[in-house]
Amino acid sequence: MNGNSEKWVSSKEIAEHLGINKDTLQRWIKNENIPCHRVGRLWKFRISEIDEWVKNGGAAIDGGEKDEY
Repeated sequence: MNGNSEKWVSSKEIAEHLGINKDTLQRWIKNENIPCHRVGRLWKFRISEIDEWVKNGGAAIDGGEKDEY
């Protein structure tokens, strides 16, 4: 699916898709690190946007809490 025909998914669904807990997802939303859209009080996501974000290294950014070696 793509474009306007793609289904919007919830925070719970996207956390499960990424294999992360909701606290991590909320931190990414707060720090504006993850592509998301506010619908009323809820955050909604498109899996295609999230997958592209991950492919481009977006998930490596964890709210500024990077490991330094």
